Amino acid sequence: MNTYRKLGFDSEESNDVVQSLNLLLANLHVHYQKLRNYHWNVTGSDFFDLHEKFEEEYNEVKVEIDEIAERIRVFGHTPASTLQSYLEMSEIKETGTDLSGTDMVKEVLSDFEILLSFMVDALEAAGEIGDVATEDMLTGYIKRTEKMHWMLTSFIS
Repeated sequence: MNTYRKLGFDSEESNDVVQSLNLLLANLHVHYQKLRNYHWNVTGSDFFDLHEKFEEEYNEVKVEIDEIAERIRVFGHTPASTLQSYLEMSEIKETGTDLSGTDMVKEVLSDFEILLSFMVDALEAAGEIGDVATEDMLTGYIKRTEKMHWMLTSFIS
């Protein structure tokens, strides 16, 4: 059997990692757009704080999106890359523009919980094949997301 190998992993070994990274990528893209929506449309007494925080967060997520897509390419696969595929694959759903600042933060917190579950799934898939580079990347995302979850939870408490 002629098995394609990339980085020491055969294509079958890396399929689970790539699939889990594509699911994370899709969810991050929908989350990213929600953050842009909230950044543009937040109003009220928390405007300045949330406007800035949503921008900081979407800039962080934008970097994660790029790193995940590039990691998928490293394995010789093609990342999901259309809005239609993101919406079809994502557990995170879009919202409107008419939410209060507090409801926007609650939505972001809910997204974090979904994202963390996909990050852990991808981390476990990477661990199963000894892919320490993907594990390291995801561990950093998990730590950052958990910290932001704590900070935004404190903000609305």
